[in-house]
Amino acid sequence: MVLKRKRNTVISEINITPFTDVVLVLLIIFMITTPMLMQPGIKVNLPKTQISDSEDTSNIVVLISKTGYVYVQGKQIHDSNIADVMRILMSSHPDKAVIIKGDKEVQYDCIIQFMDKAKKAGITKFALAVDKNNISEN
Repeated sequence: MVLKRKRNTVISEINITPFTDVVLVLLIIFMITTPMLMQPGIKVNLPKTQISDSEDTSNIVVLISKTGYVYVQGKQIHDSNIADVMRILMSSHPDKAVIIKGDKEVQYDCIIQFMDKAKKAGITKFALAVDKNNISEN
């Protein structure tokens, strides 16, 4: 028995397998990178409280890590530059408050030193950030 092949036939179906592979790879890349973009790169373990005020996103956010490094608006600044950086930020937004997100293991002295340098730069409004704890009172 001899099989005959048709020579001039056009394939009318589109092969979507390569397209599907590319889409799945892109989906995996986005799933991995999106959480990194959503969270700040500095880990700060805030102290917990049962009652906290809502945070105003228009304020200046300062992170102080447990090692004492200071990050303003996500960028690390040296201790000698704190007053200058804060003065520049406050000159463009004089009505904003400074939200201090200090790690719960940071020494109290680091926060006080930052506040002292910021006050010398003319900042008068401070707030300390905490995580709201969902533990009920006994």
